[in-house]
Amino acid sequence: MIPDISIGEIALRLVVAAALSGLVGLEREWRERAAGLRTHMLVGVGSALFTLISAYGFNDFLVGGSNVVRADPSRIAAQIVTGIGFLGAGAIMRQGLNIRGLTTAAGLWVVAAIGMAVGAGYYAGALLGTGVVLFGLGPLRWAEGYIVARRRAAGRLEVDLRPDQPIAPVLAMLEARRAIVERIQLEEGDEEGRELRLEVVLPASVSGREVVVALSQLDEVLSVRWDE
Repeated sequence: MIPDISIGEIALRLVVAAALSGLVGLEREWRERAAGLRTHMLVGVGSALFTLISAYGFNDFLVGGSNVVRADPSRIAAQIVTGIGFLGAGAIMRQGLNIRGLTTAAGLWVVAAIGMAVGAGYYAGALLGTGVVLFGLGPLRWAEGYIVARRRAAGRLEVDLRPDQPIAPVLAMLEARRAIVERIQLEEGDEEGRELRLEVVLPASVSGREVVVALSQLDEVLSVRWDE
C-alpha cells in the first residue's frame, strides 16, 4: 500500500522543521554570522519539504493504472545532502591567514539533516540533534574557548627585514604553524631595512622560540624578537 499523509501532518512537520532550524539560526544570528535565522529556517523547511515530496508527492503516479510501481522514497531527499554543500561553501571565506564560516557552513549542513528528519516524521532524532547542536554552539564553545585560551601562547613578534623585502614569507611561515595573526604593523625604515610588528597567538604545540628559529632562517629576515 502506498503511504499517504494528511494536510495537518504536513503543516505540523513544516512548522516543527522551521522551529528547530530557527533555533540554530537564532544562535548564528546572535553572533552576527553571514547565515542567520532566516537562512537556517529556509534550509530546514526546504529539506523537510523535499523529504515530504520524495516520500509522498508521487502517490497518484505510483498507483496510477493497473499496476503499482515500486520506487525508492528517498530518491529526492538523498540529493539534499549533495545540494546543501554548495550553499555551505558560500558561507566559507578566507580573511588573511584565517578561514571563517566553517561553523556556519556546518550549521547549514546539520540543519538540513534536522529538516530531513522532521520531514520523515523522525521527531525524536530531530529534537535530540537540535539539542546537541545548540549545546555544541553554546556551552561547549565557552568551554573550548577557556581550555584553548589557557593552552595558547599570545605575544608580540618583531621582525627586521632586509630593504625592499616582502612580508609574505613571514606570514607563510606563521600560517604553516597554524598561528593566528591578530594585528600587523609594517614600518618602512631607511636603507637598513623594514620593521614588521605582529601580534600573534600560537597553538599549544608551537613555542615562541620555535617561531624565532624558523624566521631567522629566512633570507629576507635580519633579526627576530618574541615578547609574551
